[in-house]
Amino acid sequence: MPDISSQLQQALYPFLTGLARIVIILVAAFVISRLARRFIRGLHARLVRVMARHAAGEAQELEKRAATIGAMLRKTVGVLIWALAIVIALREVGFDITPILAGAGVVGLAVGFGAQNLVRDVISGLFMLLENQIRVNDVAIINGTSGLVEEINMRTTVLRSADGTVHIFPNGAITSLSNMTREYSYYMFNIGVAYREDTDRVVAVIKDVADTLAKEPEFAEIILSPIEIFGVDQFADSAVIIKARIKTLPNKQWMVGREINRRIKIRFDELGIEIPFPHQSLYFGEASKPIRVQLEKPAQEELRRIVREVLSEMQAPQGGPQETC
Repeated sequence: MPDISSQLQQALYPFLTGLARIVIILVAAFVISRLARRFIRGLHARLVRVMARHAAGEAQELEKRAATIGAMLRKTVGVLIWALAIVIALREVGFDITPILAGAGVVGLAVGFGAQNLVRDVISGLFMLLENQIRVNDVAIINGTSGLVEEINMRTTVLRSADGTVHIFPNGAITSLSNMTREYSYYMFNIGVAYREDTDRVVAVIKDVADTLAKEPEFAEIILSPIEIFGVDQFADSAVIIKARIKTLPNKQWMVGREINRRIKIRFDELGIEIPFPHQSLYFGEASKPIRVQLEKPAQEELRRIVREVLSEMQAPQGGPQETC
């Protein structure tokens, strides 16, 4: 019996020791990954604070960029830590990891030749980050589709449109990219008024409305500069188009633009400034009056005679004299 118990202990001891090592490795991987995530978050927060001191007014832009790069770093570091932990755990179990490492090299070479699209997507994603083309929470137009950038991964970019639809673009397939909220944004105005209105007066009203809004506490920090009025931009079919724009913080141009449009409409109604709708007017000469057609009595008799003749011809029997041979 003592021999059996000692043999059993000798057999279980290596197994229990290996199991304990595996648990320690996995726990260590979990702790290291958590610490790495926390370190990356703290690092990008410090960088944003330091850089914001030297670049006043760009804290929000720096925060976007740091958040985008930090999210990708956290994912990459997490994958590397857990992959290394699994390889070490397999070695503790007794697996020979040399063939695994050699196979990984061969698989990597095969992937390099066979998965060219995957490599292209990863390289394109890296250049998008390095060149600071778009960031998370930017509003962008990718390949003709607009929406909010929710994720930028090594291989794909995730875009959510205004109706909630999620669009996923492989980074290597992005051929057209427009960032609508980088550093600052503009809201463009095309305001139509009637031809009879004094355009100088209309421009003054628009400027007064925008300047009043910019002084309010709710919008003072959002609007970066006074409204720019370019003047009369177009003579449309039913209106004179006045073009203007206002500079705002990124992603705030639509909120400011909608509020200014609302107040302009109210102000125009108070001052009697007409915002025309499409219509057509027919004129003869200078402000002609409507034409009134009136038939005199002799003309009426003549018209009745002509009508009677036409009716009598319609009621007459068809056919005429036949030709004879």
